[in-house]
Amino acid sequence: MTQRTNIMASILFGSRWLQLPLYLGLIVAQAIYVYHFGVELVHLVEKVPHLKEADIMLIVLGLIDVVMISNLLIMVIVGGYETFVSRLNLAGHPDEPDWLSHVNANLLKVKLATAIIGISSIHLLKTFINAENLSTEVMMWQTIIHMTFVASAIAIAYIDKLTSTSNH
Repeated sequence: MTQRTNIMASILFGSRWLQLPLYLGLIVAQAIYVYHFGVELVHLVEKVPHLKEADIMLIVLGLIDVVMISNLLIMVIVGGYETFVSRLNLAGHPDEPDWLSHVNANLLKVKLATAIIGISSIHLLKTFINAENLSTEVMMWQTIIHMTFVASAIAIAYIDKLTSTSNH
């Protein structure tokens, strides 16, 4: 290869590091979700004597939603960094996630799609619990959106299966 080609290859390959600030920004977003979780938990504890069971359930579902979004952030931060920027060199670390050892872009897409379905499921459950305060149209559209997420995840998983089968 010529020196110019080597320089261009180095620039292109090195450009992956431009994603680092994006992942650091997601870590800041994760910290904001931790703060939000703490605030909501304190509100739940303070208001518990005055809340009905359905209200407690809605607040707890909101907390679960925050945890699931936080899990989604971790998958994107760790999996994305490992896949697209640089290896984390966690082999043998007792806390290394099982999925990280075989993560690739397709697996990350499937995991993200299933996480989004989980988050959407929580929102849909909150909607159905609070059904008396919502219109049928709102509930219908949330159900349609949720089913669109499910269909998309199935399609992504199927495509991943087809491509992984054809690669072996």
